[in-house]
Formats: sequence, C-alpha cells, structure tokens
Amino acid sequence: MTIIKRIVPVIFLAANIFIAKAQTIVAVESQKNALVLQVTPKKQLNALYFGTKLANQSEYAAIAKQYRYISHTGEANMAYSTAGSIDILEPALAVTHADGNRSLALKYVDHTTTKISDNITLVSINLRDSVYNFDVTLNYQTYIKENVTEQWTVIKHHEKKDVVLNKYASANLYLQSDGYWLNHYHGEWAQEMKPEEEKLSHGIKTLDSKLGTRADLFQPPVFMVSLNKPATEDEGEVLYGNLEWSGNYKIDFEVDPNNNLRLIAGINNHAADYTLKPNTEFVTPKFVYILSDKGKGDASRSLQSWARKYKIADGEGPRLTLLNNWESTFFDFNEPKLAELLKTTKTLGVDLFLLDDGWFGNKYPRNGDKSGLGDWEVTKNKLPNGIAYLTKTAAEAGVKFGIWIEPEMVNPKSELYEKHPDWVVKQPQRPEYYMRNQLVLDLTNPKVQDFVYGIVDDLFTKNPTLAYIKWDCNSVIFNANSATIAHQGNFYTDYVFGLYKVLERIRAKYPKVPLMLCSGGGGRVDYGALKYFTEFWDSDNTDPLERVFIQWEYSYFYPALTSSNHVTDWGKQPIKFRTDVAMMGKLGFDIVVAKLKPEELTYAQGAVSLYKEYSEAIWHGDQYRLQDPWKNDVASVMYVDPNQSKAIMFNYLVSNRYRSGTIRPITLKGLLDDKMYTIKEVNMMPGQRSSIPGGTYSGKFLMTVGINPAVGAGDRASVIVSIEEK
Repeated sequence: MTIIKRIVPVIFLAANIFIAKAQTIVAVESQKNALVLQVTPKKQLNALYFGTKLANQSEYAAIAKQYRYISHTGEANMAYSTAGSIDILEPALAVTHADGNRSLALKYVDHTTTKISDNITLVSINLRDSVYNFDVTLNYQTYIKENVTEQWTVIKHHEKKDVVLNKYASANLYLQSDGYWLNHYHGEWAQEMKPEEEKLSHGIKTLDSKLGTRADLFQPPVFMVSLNKPATEDEGEVLYGNLEWSGNYKIDFEVDPNNNLRLIAGINNHAADYTLKPNTEFVTPKFVYILSDKGKGDASRSLQSWARKYKIADGEGPRLTLLNNWESTFFDFNEPKLAELLKTTKTLGVDLFLLDDGWFGNKYPRNGDKSGLGDWEVTKNKLPNGIAYLTKTAAEAGVKFGIWIEPEMVNPKSELYEKHPDWVVKQPQRPEYYMRNQLVLDLTNPKVQDFVYGIVDDLFTKNPTLAYIKWDCNSVIFNANSATIAHQGNFYTDYVFGLYKVLERIRAKYPKVPLMLCSGGGGRVDYGALKYFTEFWDSDNTDPLERVFIQWEYSYFYPALTSSNHVTDWGKQPIKFRTDVAMMGKLGFDIVVAKLKPEELTYAQGAVSLYKEYSEAIWHGDQYRLQDPWKNDVASVMYVDPNQSKAIMFNYLVSNRYRSGTIRPITLKGLLDDKMYTIKEVNMMPGQRSSIPGGTYSGKFLMTVGINPAVGAGDRASVIVSIEEK
C-alpha cells in the first residue's frame, strides 16, 4: 500500500475543471496489479485505476489528468456508491435511517494497512456519513503473489433506533476499457455451467439468484469480463469474479455514460431489506477477483493456486478415492449387500466406501424420497447393527467409510416435521410447495442450528472412525418465512449466516474430515461454502461426454482437487472413456464392481493406481487447457506438477462426425524449454497398443510443435499421455 500526496487536477465536466488541493492516493498493490483510489478535497473516495502496477508509484497521482469524466455530480467513479444523495447511478449501498430518511453520503475518514503475512496485505478504509452516525469500512485483502484480492464491507451505525439496509454490496469496482465482454453461466439440474459470452452495452446487466438455498441452480456467482476484446486462453486482459456466498446474490454490470464499467457485487437485496440494530456490525461476504493481462489460463491458475493455499478446506492436502453405492443400489440395500460392496471397494483399489441416501428413518423409513428426511436414526430393518457395524466391516476390508446426509431438509412425512412444524420454512397462510418432496429447515433459528450440528456430531460421536461426509441440499426455498425472527427481510441473509455458524462448529471440532459439498449436483458451489468443504459435486449428470464440458467450465474458477467426478453407467461410452474423464479431478466410482468384465476390472484397478501416481500433478499442479471442447473435435487438458518434471495430458473425443479426431499435433504448456521429457501413452485397456509417437523430446519441442495423441473413434476416443522428465 502506498500513500502519495500530490496536486492533482481532476476533470469531471467537459466545461469545468476542478483543481484539487493536496489529496491522498491509496494504491492497493499485488505483484502485477494496482487498484488506485483517490480522496478528493471534499473527502469523497473515488476509483482512479485498476490495471497493471506502475514501476513509479508517484505516477498514480497523475492518472486522473488523463481522463475526462462527463458527470453532473462528479461521482460516477465512486469507490463505493451510495443512494439518495447525489450519485444517480446504481448504488452499492442504500439505507433507510431510523428517522425515515433514505440518503447517504460517505466521506473518507482514514485508512489502515495491516501486513498479515509476507504475502497478504489488508487495506481498510473508513468512511462516515456527513450527517448521520453511520460508518462503513471498505476492506481490500490482497494476496500479492497470486494477484488475487478479496473485498468486503463492514457496515455499522450508532443511531438511536434500527436502520434498514436496502442494498448492501460487498464490492464496487470501476473498470476503464474500449469495450467489455461478459462471460457468464446458466443451467438447471444436470445442465450446469453452460457458458454465454456477450458484449456489454450501456445500461445494466444483472446476474442474480433468488432461490435461497441451492442458489446456483440457474446461475452460479462466477463470471469473466474481458477488456478491449474477448480474451483467449493465453492472451487478453480479463477479470474473474466470484462471490463467496451460498445464498441469494446479485452482480450488476453497468456501462456508464463515460463508457466505463461499474461492477457491483454482493448479497441480493431482493425481498431482503435487512434491519440492523444500533452498534451492530454487518459484515458482507467477500467478493474475490483477479485481473490478468495474459488470458484466461493465467487467471485461472492464479485463482486455483490461491484457493488451494488460502480458501478450500485442506486445500494443500490429499483427497480420497471412493466407491459410492447410489447408482448401484439406490434405496434398496441391507447389511449383506453393503458388506459385499465394501469388499469390492478394496478389490477396486479405492480408499473409501460411501453410503448414500436411504439409511435412516423408522416410523417413516427412507425407502424413497417421499419420507424419512429429518429422522436421522438408522433404519433397523435395513441395518439392524447400525452404522458401527459398517465402519467395522469397512476397517476389516481395509477401507474407510463415509456417509450421506441432507441435514438442512425435511420431508413432511417425518417425525421431525410432526414434532417441530415451526422449524420449517413456510408461509402459514399458504399451501406448502415441495421440491423433491421436501421442505427447508429454518437455519435462522438457533434450535435448528443445534439440531443440524447435532446430526453430524452424533454420527462422529457414535462412529469415531467415520471418515467422510457427503452433505446434500436438494430443495430451494419456497414461501420464505421464519416463525422465529422479527424482521422477515433478514431471513434470506440470516439463513446463510446460520448455515455458516453450523459449519464453523463442525470444522472447529472435526477440522480434517473430508466433506463433499453436494446440492442436487452443482446447486451450491462457491468459495463461501468451500471454506468448510474439501470438494464439491459438479453435477448429477455423470454422462462422461457431458462431464467433459461441465468439468471444463468449472476448471476456470476451481482447482481440480475440488471437482468430484464419479465413474457411473450414464452414457454409452466404454469404461475407459468414463474413467479417464473422472480422473480429471477427484476420482470416484459409482458402479457395481462385481458386474465388470475381467478386462474392465483390470483396467479400472490400473487406472486407480495410475491416478494415485499422478495425483500430485492433478491436485496441486498447474492446469493448462490445451484444446477447447466447444471449438474442436477433441478436448485436451494437462496438469503439470509444481516441479515441472511430471505431467499428465487428458484427451477426449467430443464429436462423432466422420473422421473426427486429432489431425494435427497439440502443443503442450507449462514445461521447461531445456528439459527433456519422455512421452508415453498410459491407462490403456488390457491388450490395447499405443498409437502415439512416443519418445523423448525437449520441452521447447513439445510446446512449439507438440504431439499428436492420435484421438479418434473406437478405442482411441480417450487417450491419456504421461510426460516425465528424463
């Protein structure tokens, strides 16, 4: 952080020049970038610049000379815009004071810089309203080497009565460019992460969710904005953004009259006017972003590195391979069936057996999705000896044991619903509406928080060797209303705060247990949740061809070790193709091992062994997307270990057109020019012969000429290539 005082002329109107007196410049710097803010003589905090860091820091003060702002108020580039005063564009913050007044005009007070570590700096800028006793602190936490910034806001007031927050964004960025191309995503169940790119025009484009839970079902809180022209994998200036929040969100993109982009991101204020008591801090979720001038690949690798180091639970640790029973048994299982599956878990060579839905409920047994949810007691006629028997059987088989739960939800046909109807989110005057035959529990209620925490704690207390939890969430919130809170406008926001309180308690007591974040597929994937979870379930769609595209798009924002990919019977592809696709992340299986043909079992066992050999590169290495499945017959992606001595390249045929495949070589990335690397095809079916031109090549050759993985129809539809330093 740099403070510079200079005489800076700032031009706001074509016809008026305001000569500034001594002004404070705050430069929030990373290794490559700088976000530059300016305090005007009237104590207004403006955004001047966001881009490549300048070598001469004193020149930041001269930036304002270079721009002509056409503005009637001089507030078009406020660092945190407010409603009701003289800013007439979209606000980041809007409030209703205790006396009913709805204006706010924040002025700069001071700022502090805290060095959290050699790589992390926190700049906190204090603002105060000029009339009301109302304070806002803007926080910019920068991860210097990764060029990543987390931004959030702390809102507090000292008025005599409650104040209502009508909008309360986490961040308000200001970007200057000749044009802006927004890449965002839409979807539905089993259709997650479908990309769309459009040029932003004047006015406002909004990405948002109003679903309450499973908030990413239609649209996730991630995006890219390319500046000047659409960025490619290796070229162009691009901003990645991701709101760390597991509920309703709103991200506004406003191209203003000066052709600059105002970006406002935070909790969705729809039906969420938040009542804030005096002397109480409201802390918004963090908005994480990274700006790269070297294209999408550079931005995603930096974001992935940051996430592993600083955000994801055990992000620098290992992951467990597993066998899940869901698609092999669904709800139809008992102890003998599961005991047999536990044995095949060891045969397959994976680390853990995961018991999915259907193990609980007695008065209303969980034999389908219409009953039992909420009654977390073992179904006696299915599992007479309880979970303890299964954990013991797993240990005897030489594998770990994990279990599925959906603790935020309840079936109306359950003992929990009968005992505690007031714990359920519903409007008392309206008919109940169900999604997957269930309702949502009210996590704004401390008693419900204790109950949900108790589900997990009870499982671990009774089964101390339990090694894994799959946490599901299958319903959105309909008829939003809490029976216990006074201000219903607080509900959507306090629900997520309640969820986080539960997860914080779980992580405090069980800090290392792997937790999978599942939400009917990718319905809840964000860094607010991944702070507590080791991985997420990308989609219930496990067709491997579909998964190539889904996993590809998630990889822009999340590292491979968070992406849970299972080999199932979805799709028409052979087991090799299915397994190769699942290896591009955190590998799991959801098949009946006993039904595999001998050669398929041999292949699968070898694939698990190979996966573990290259897991360091996949989990903790750099990812390079080599060939886009949306634009080519073949998708290609590689992972390079941190030492650049070992890499693995995945190639998948995604087109069945005549003669589709790799005609030309694919150039590799991330290697060292002067190192020699041995290339060979791996993970082949028994008896299959390689068709690639193997051998030893320099890194320069591989990254200039490349190699042809010989992908084509039939047994060449999926090809994995290993690259190892000689």
